[in-house]
Amino acid sequence: MTTTATGPVAAEIRQRLVSALSPTQLVVTDDSAKHRGHAGHDSRGESHFTVEVESAAFVGLNRVARQRLVNRALADLLAERVHALAIRATAPGEE
Repeated sequence: MTTTATGPVAAEIRQRLVSALSPTQLVVTDDSAKHRGHAGHDSRGESHFTVEVESAAFVGLNRVARQRLVNRALADLLAERVHALAIRATAPGEE
């Protein structure tokens, strides 16, 4: 499992996705610095993320259903702390 972001919000995202989805691959990237001065930027940082997650939980699900699983695992963070989340959700063996 690979992870690039290291702050407390990134760590919480990582922990929740591991718990909810048992991923075989997980990359959490903090994109916040790219959004300084834009709507939704939080001066505390850690407001914009990309997650790349591969999990057997996604087998047979379409893109929307996969994103809903990720969003459900992170619901309160998305409501209170994370302004934007880009999701790439794949099942094992998919590109």
